[in-house]
Amino acid sequence: MPLVAHTNLPTFERLKNEGFEVLSCERARDQDIRELHVGLLNMMPDAALAATERQFYRLIARSNLIAQFHIHPFTLDALPRGEKAAQHIADYYEDFTKIQEQGLDALIITGANVTHPNLADERFWGPLAGVISWAYDNVTSTLCSCLATHAVVEHFYGINRYHLGFKRWGVFEHRVTMHEHPLVQTINSRFDVPHSRFNQIDTQQLEGAGLRVLAESETAGVHLAVSPDLFRQVFFQGHPEYDINSLLKEYKREVGLYFNGQRHSYPPFPDNYLSIRVEAILDEYRERAEASQQHGEPLPEFPEALIIPMLDITWRDTAKAVVSNWLGMVYQITNKERSKPFMDGIDPADPLGLR
Repeated sequence: MPLVAHTNLPTFERLKNEGFEVLSCERARDQDIRELHVGLLNMMPDAALAATERQFYRLIARSNLIAQFHIHPFTLDALPRGEKAAQHIADYYEDFTKIQEQGLDALIITGANVTHPNLADERFWGPLAGVISWAYDNVTSTLCSCLATHAVVEHFYGINRYHLGFKRWGVFEHRVTMHEHPLVQTINSRFDVPHSRFNQIDTQQLEGAGLRVLAESETAGVHLAVSPDLFRQVFFQGHPEYDINSLLKEYKREVGLYFNGQRHSYPPFPDNYLSIRVEAILDEYRERAEASQQHGEPLPEFPEALIIPMLDITWRDTAKAVVSNWLGMVYQITNKERSKPFMDGIDPADPLGLR
């Protein structure tokens, strides 16, 4: 369903060129279709800021819900920014105070890079806690991605993530564990999700605090979970928003870090992501890269353009369905209760009536 280009954010033009329906404010006013206002707290570092923004805009645009989506991107001042990213934010992002005044129907919070073992020691911890506390009382549902999931479950439920000792990296099969929940009723019982993280929260930790796990992997652990009320907070530990080449770009970045001496070993391949043919191409590239490194020559051009047509995306349809289901549930609750105070008349312990 259509996005409404209520600002000059370049993402709108890019998605329009990709074939997504993007309405001007004038065209949107001519349609008698309900608006949904979705906040996007983008905490990703500069290099991934715009890409992550586009990924979540695409997920929302792929929804089957008949609605006009007004997306309100914002970030936290406590996050360090370079000149280019700071200008992008100044030009196109909104002020959180203004968002609070106008209100949101739903909120998405992205991951972020961290520099401390304990999340509470990060500069962004206090401002982030303020956003998620406000959202809990004023937004129908908050969808958290990766690091945001770890931060929210620590802040609200006292659950501390733990370091894996390695990077969980690749595409992993998951299975649905709570089939009756509306978020997963329309998806396959088994599906893929990319992961990219060093830290983890387990089923036992979540369920011990009253949260419910909706989907998990034997290898990668929990992907999808919800708060004890089954909907107010939705948690992704994986990255269903990733593009087909997102993991490839991460691999390319890690190769560059190795070449420049910023990591000790050559990066392994992401699990379950590359074909044998692609791995052979990258093995040959490694030989050339290491030879260049030994001779003091520049890093050879990464064969990204050659590889991308050989990649498969096995998680897009499920990601679309889950986010579409989430937005549909937000729509139902806000539409039913729009004339009343927030969540008035809805059991806060069971807003979906599943119990």
